[in-house]
Amino acid sequence: MLCHSSEELMAFVKEARSAAKEGKVAEYIPALAKANPNSLSIAIFYPDGKCISAGDIDKKMTLQSISKVISLALVLMDRGEKEVFSRVGMEPTGDPFHSIGKLETMSPAKPLNPMINAGALVVTHLLKGKSVEDRLQPLLSFIREMAGDNRIDYSEEVALSEYQSSFLNRALAYFLRQHGVIQEDVEELIDLYTKQCAIEMNCLELARIGMVFAMDGLDPMRGKQLMPPKVARICKTFMVTCGMYNASGEFAIKVGIPAKSGVSGGIMGAVPNTFGIGIFGPALNEKGNSAAGTKLLELLSKTYRLSMF
Repeated sequence: MLCHSSEELMAFVKEARSAAKEGKVAEYIPALAKANPNSLSIAIFYPDGKCISAGDIDKKMTLQSISKVISLALVLMDRGEKEVFSRVGMEPTGDPFHSIGKLETMSPAKPLNPMINAGALVVTHLLKGKSVEDRLQPLLSFIREMAGDNRIDYSEEVALSEYQSSFLNRALAYFLRQHGVIQEDVEELIDLYTKQCAIEMNCLELARIGMVFAMDGLDPMRGKQLMPPKVARICKTFMVTCGMYNASGEFAIKVGIPAKSGVSGGIMGAVPNTFGIGIFGPALNEKGNSAAGTKLLELLSKTYRLSMF
């Protein structure tokens, strides 16, 4: 798919890039520490297939926590709302995404929502299949279909780097296993989860996935419903309430669109019934969101009145 460069978007990118100096790349995952902190790119994908962009949109990023929205959609389709939400809640949390604190005070000890790491581990636990690869393939196929690219895969380098450094996620998984929320070998779950997070793509492909969510699960170019509208709406609601970690409330006020960030510096936006957005800016602010990417979305929302509120 050809994506046309936009001088107007480039001006926003140049203005927002200054915010990158306020952040730093995710050094706690060694493979992500190699990213250029000053990088910033954006693609906007419309339902008719038109795309505009600015920056190096072909540069690949790993999905990281953006994958949480997609795995949730797949698991909701496979397992149904009743089973999923018997294991993970629907409420925002003011805690960091990797916190274990709320789990210790909840009874039963189920995670508050699917966008924090504890909740995402539960969702990944619910992916159907017998082996890690067997469970990963349906998720990859779903992502490839939404993005319109069958070449999408995961980065073995990033997956291994995360697997070797996922001590906090192991702690969360062992806690959840102790309380019966998950029932599988923790190492196998961490292997699957890190491969899920290491699925990589460029801004254009990310924007196209955002467009599918924006259109309530419909791929309008092919006239194909990739997920039920209710599933897409549930995912977008979580994106609004929990998608930008514990900065989601501020983001809702300043930007006001469903969005999900990842610690690689990616942000996927879904402007309802309008278009999808894919952003890559690796320098993260103190909440774990792309510093320049967040600024870029603030500029776009203010200029074009994108807020849904």
